[in-house]
Amino acid sequence: MEGRFFPNKAALFMMLLTVCIAPTLVKGQGTRVGFYSSSCPRAEAIIRSTVQAHFKSDPTVAPGLLRMHFHDCFVQGCDGSILIDGPNAEKTAGPNRLLRGYEVIDDAKTQLEAACAGVVSCADILALAARDSVFLTNGRSWAVPTGRRDGRVSLASDTANLPGFRDSVDVQKKKFADLGLNTLDLVALVGGHTIGTGACQLFSYRLYNFTNTTSSGADASIDPSFVSQLRSLCPQNGDGTRRVALDTGSPSRFDASFFANLRSGRGFWSPIKSYGPMPPPKPSCKAF
Repeated sequence: MEGRFFPNKAALFMMLLTVCIAPTLVKGQGTRVGFYSSSCPRAEAIIRSTVQAHFKSDPTVAPGLLRMHFHDCFVQGCDGSILIDGPNAEKTAGPNRLLRGYEVIDDAKTQLEAACAGVVSCADILALAARDSVFLTNGRSWAVPTGRRDGRVSLASDTANLPGFRDSVDVQKKKFADLGLNTLDLVALVGGHTIGTGACQLFSYRLYNFTNTTSSGADASIDPSFVSQLRSLCPQNGDGTRRVALDTGSPSRFDASFFANLRSGRGFWSPIKSYGPMPPPKPSCKAF
């Protein structure tokens, strides 16, 4: 698709991601760019500086925030319900237990309450923080429509539709279609895995005794030389929590190389990612 309108694949990918993440799944809440221009004119600047400060001390918050935003949006829309605490809240569900970045949202919320109390929703903070995370990892920025209302219901049972790391392509397409998203949306959002890491325990099953059609027993779709590399990082019966870059070559740069790696058999895309030891749960940004 390279050509006059999309001079390179990276530009096309960034355009698609922008289209999918920015306005998707807001469920007609009357969002618009510049929603807080009068009520809290420094809102986006405060969130941006907060994300920058946390990113400077810990760059892994960027993929963490992007992932959190996706998990929030995929369940009942982008309403911030992933941030609600409770024994059976969304954040307690299996797919969400490794989410991180809550402290960034809390920090931004505290500063925003001091500047303009009760104005900026937690859902918007998360959406803007995800955008800023992409930009900080050398991706493109985009104008985020704001004005989301915070959800007040958060149920772990509602996370069943989140894409799972063993879902087939057809299953994933069905889950996206159920939300009004097509295959192009799926491919674009999969590209978010260009930053971050995956835990060995979530993909090592593809490296050992996966099939009898290859001499190594590994998944035949993975390049044999890459299988050897992954096995050295994730030995059988080894430390399943060890992390491996999802995008070989540029794990901290938001670009299109993730797709090139997949096409050459040098990828192990797993929607559930690990970003390191997780701190104990703490109170997070609540709906107001």
